[in-house]
Amino acid sequence: MIDEKTRREMATKTTLKEFESVFPKLEEDLLNWAKGYNLPQQYLEWYKKMNTVRKRSGMLAALLSLEVNAVGGKCNRGMSVPDSVSLLLNRALTEEEYFQAATLGWMIELLQAFFLVSDDIMDSSITRRGKPCWYRQEGVGMVAINDAFMLESAIYTLLKKHFRSHPCYVDMLELFHEVTLQTELGQLCDLLTAPEDIVNLDNFSLEKYSFIVIYKTAYYSFYLPVALALQMLNIATPKNLKQAEDILIPMGEYFQVQDDYLDNFGLPEHIGKIGTDIMDNKCSWLVNQALKIATPEQRKILEDHYGRKDSAHEAEIKKLYNDMKLEQIYQDFEEKSVSSLKEKISQIDESQGLKKEIFEAFLSKIYKRSK
Repeated sequence: MIDEKTRREMATKTTLKEFESVFPKLEEDLLNWAKGYNLPQQYLEWYKKMNTVRKRSGMLAALLSLEVNAVGGKCNRGMSVPDSVSLLLNRALTEEEYFQAATLGWMIELLQAFFLVSDDIMDSSITRRGKPCWYRQEGVGMVAINDAFMLESAIYTLLKKHFRSHPCYVDMLELFHEVTLQTELGQLCDLLTAPEDIVNLDNFSLEKYSFIVIYKTAYYSFYLPVALALQMLNIATPKNLKQAEDILIPMGEYFQVQDDYLDNFGLPEHIGKIGTDIMDNKCSWLVNQALKIATPEQRKILEDHYGRKDSAHEAEIKKLYNDMKLEQIYQDFEEKSVSSLKEKISQIDESQGLKKEIFEAFLSKIYKRSK
């Protein structure tokens, strides 16, 4: 009888280096696909620029739209696919299994790249991963809109090449389409609820916040990697998918609340950036909590200072958050959320191949994180 400790040790966790080593093969597939349409050489180079990588400062970083937009991030979403497959099998993956799982993971990273290129244009963002946003790079401009479409199309090109004969091929297609639509619905609600240049706190609510978070973040960041892992192993039964969804969606919501908390209360040297949610008029968890408990005087402070592009206004909101003890409110929320998630994980039915360890691994990555 294998004890639980040994069982856990049988599964392996991928590294960023291992995961990135798969990308050149996928990039080659995409370039060959583009060549099949007799795309002129100079435009093949542009497409490659969207997709490939080079070494810089000892790390794989974005070079050129596949080079700049698909590679160079932390790849947590993508790496969750091979990690989940390994946990489901309770062993290290074979070379072929790893390639398949990592390929599905890279499709999530391409989806993420598609969203980020688009979001940066919609938000008029300046930088992404420490570099100018793709649309702000020399010679790109609004061509970035078409580049975003091509990044999305790359998902289905790779899916067809590597999984067309898989029994869950149609399910994978439908899953990517559905999650893409869900994310776009979340983005729509976010854009209409909190336009950066129009401050209207009456438009905020915890209900809208929850909708935005669930559909803009939780489905593609948490549910999608596990659902793909289940489909790859052909154990994506309705029961397994429902159990995964019931845990991973509230986990994704907890993650985003945590992100909002860190934007204000986290240390810049830990989170790697200076929080901007207050000045950017974000419909964040913190401002919604403040609106929920504010006195008329505190509401006026929020009305006068939230969403202004000025550090003095931001300081007034930060002081108000401290006065309202939002840090303690968050800590209470965190413990309640984690307790609920652990209870749900403990009740998982593993009879159809699902494993509790997947969800424990996700939760261990985010609980009490400081960045």
